[in-house]
Amino acid sequence: MSRLEAKKPSLCNSEPLTSELVRGTLSVLKGIVVSCYGPAGRLKQLHSGLGGCVCTTSQSSALLRNLSVSHPILKVLTTSVQNHVSCFSDCGLFTAILCCNLIENVQRTGLTPSIVIKLNNYLLSLCTNYLKSDTCGCRLPVDLSSTHIFLCLVHSVLTSKPACMLSKKEIDHISALILKAFLLTIPESTEDHVILGKTIIVPLKGQRVIDSTVLPGLLIEMPEVQLRRLLPVQKSSTLKVALFCVSLSGDFSDCGEGTVIVSSQVSLENAVLDQLLNLGRQLVSDHVDLVLCQKVIHPSFKQFLSAHHIIAIDRVGVTLMEPLSKVTGTTPIGSLGSICPTSYGSVKDLCPARFGSKSFFHLIPNEATVCSLLLCNRNDTAWEELKLTCQTALHVLQFTIKEPWVLLGGGCTETHLAAYIRHRVHNGTEDIVRGGECSQTELRLLAEAFCRALESVATSLEHDGGEILTDMKHGHFWSAPAHPPSVLNWPELLSRCGCGLHNSQEELSWSVLRSTCHPFAPQTCLPQAPVGSASNLTVDCWTAKLSGLRVAVETANLILDLSFVIEDRN
Repeated sequence: MSRLEAKKPSLCNSEPLTSELVRGTLSVLKGIVVSCYGPAGRLKQLHSGLGGCVCTTSQSSALLRNLSVSHPILKVLTTSVQNHVSCFSDCGLFTAILCCNLIENVQRTGLTPSIVIKLNNYLLSLCTNYLKSDTCGCRLPVDLSSTHIFLCLVHSVLTSKPACMLSKKEIDHISALILKAFLLTIPESTEDHVILGKTIIVPLKGQRVIDSTVLPGLLIEMPEVQLRRLLPVQKSSTLKVALFCVSLSGDFSDCGEGTVIVSSQVSLENAVLDQLLNLGRQLVSDHVDLVLCQKVIHPSFKQFLSAHHIIAIDRVGVTLMEPLSKVTGTTPIGSLGSICPTSYGSVKDLCPARFGSKSFFHLIPNEATVCSLLLCNRNDTAWEELKLTCQTALHVLQFTIKEPWVLLGGGCTETHLAAYIRHRVHNGTEDIVRGGECSQTELRLLAEAFCRALESVATSLEHDGGEILTDMKHGHFWSAPAHPPSVLNWPELLSRCGCGLHNSQEELSWSVLRSTCHPFAPQTCLPQAPVGSASNLTVDCWTAKLSGLRVAVETANLILDLSFVIEDRN
């Protein structure tokens, strides 16, 4: 008989943000994500006390996935960031840092949560409206006829991930491959609704990064012995393909639930093999050249197909089924009965390929909307980080094709946006004040906290004690070396702004970031000449960053509005 215990009452904590423990844990989380931010971010090693693999990363997706969080408020924050990253892949650390900074800064104002949430939403609308407007000074249009901005975007994603351990030459090489792979997924025929193809990342660990390459079509890995046994197909036309998602091993694993009654005179194995051979005869009569199966093919059935000069490849796995369907144009066949002629597809050619120590079967499609990115790196840890980074880069390219804009990177968007909000609030009466929903003092107080939160994201890029500046013309981010000389000559100490658009010889004046200075209107006219000539322009995905801004503000509002945290201790 089990021992009965009295049910424990739930634990109820009021005003959770006033607790020193909650503030401390929030500060620890902020310190972790801030130290990971940017090209000079510090790496984190995460591992379980129970053993298992060690994750070395600075990316928000891997970091938050492996980080154990127990407090409900931190769970709200990390879950919001993870949901954002699952949809947009990029700007996860930006979202987390901005959210933490907003919560900290707003608490110091002493304003009530209702006023704070109302003003935060109002300032968020000012930011989003500005970033969507044609007068925005930190948004660049993307010329779809040129690859320059696309290459800058991919380059920016790669340089912000130091755990990939890439040299400048390797970053340039991988950037070009990612862009090439993405362009291969765009169909040649233009329609009203363009459906992009897919890039399959094929691992090749322990090889030089510079050996990475992109091939149209699919690479199916298989043992070299099996590859040699496959008969070459000599045809001048395309090759007919059948793709099976059902097992061709002759077992009853796919028969579903129920009872099978078999007569004593019937051999199940022979009956199923006869059915497979009937299927094979139809494949031969339909002039099929290649049979692909997600699962296992019976050896006798393989021998029958080989005798009729049909190549059979099994165990391709569920991951490749969708890409194979796109490459070949087939409809996966899910039964052993008669095959509909429309289920067949075709490929242009197929050939064996060898890269490093691995052997592959290369399917070359008629129209390349699926390609294989053969990705190399020195070790498992660096390869996993590089794979995640390449997936992020490919994803942000898709968003940029849909909405052809990018934001200036390197902290310049954050400082420029902060300068715009300050000038807007200090040089006019906003609708929210005229409507009597708050006072001008309250708006200015919270706007300052909001702007400092944005600027804190930019300052998180500096990890070596350098001086952070902003110019008084464009409102861009500038970083000076640590321990500057006593006699300051900023044009000599500075080189280019964070995004690389402006240089220090443009007769600019600078101010230490977050120092007391008069609000100014940042220049909203972007010069076009430097955009085309700057080879190291740092940019961010417009769609991902705009979403990250929204998520950060809305999550901060949610946490600031919490009055009670109730935990069930049973």
